[in-house]
Amino acid sequence: MFDAINSIDWPAEAPIFAAALVFGYLLGSIPFGLLFARAAGAGDVRKIGSGNIGATNVLRTGKRWAAAATLLCDGGKGAVAVLVTQNVQGSDVAMFAALGAFLGHLFPLWLNFRGGKGVAVFLGVTLALDWRVGLLALATWLAVAVSLRISSLSALVAAALVPIYMLLFGHGDYAVLEIVLAILVFVMHRENIRRLLSGTEPRIGAKAAPSPG
Repeated sequence: MFDAINSIDWPAEAPIFAAALVFGYLLGSIPFGLLFARAAGAGDVRKIGSGNIGATNVLRTGKRWAAAATLLCDGGKGAVAVLVTQNVQGSDVAMFAALGAFLGHLFPLWLNFRGGKGVAVFLGVTLALDWRVGLLALATWLAVAVSLRISSLSALVAAALVPIYMLLFGHGDYAVLEIVLAILVFVMHRENIRRLLSGTEPRIGAKAAPSPG
């Protein structure tokens, strides 16, 4: 499983990995949710609902096109980071670009390191690494979302299963990356997990009150 990781010449490749990480971070840190919400006339999405800049919180503004655009562009920036790096430097380097894009979305420099929760970027990265696993992840998200209408639960289930999907398709190295990303997804959803356990997590499409922050 770890042959690809063990075969890497880490000292020689470190500068390339670092460059890929920075490239991914810069792409991932573009705050599409904030930009589209403002363009739709919804104001600062950070002052609405959960205060998150992701598509789910943008949807709570009632601006569906802005939420859809946020979802596509957030996923797109993760996919672009992987595909560009993969074509130029190969799959090993692309994993660092994927991690960078994910971290850039979660902790954007331009927003005082307070970004989104990474679900769309996670899906975009996964689609770019292996489109079959990406489609399985999307199908998992949609199945839970349609049946239970709870976005956070959909994301958590999909994130938990993606590393397993990667292993089933023979991608041990990608599975390691996806485990790291999945852990971060769970960490970023810790408040959602508390609400899920207490039965107070809002459902998809529900408008939320202004964020207390």
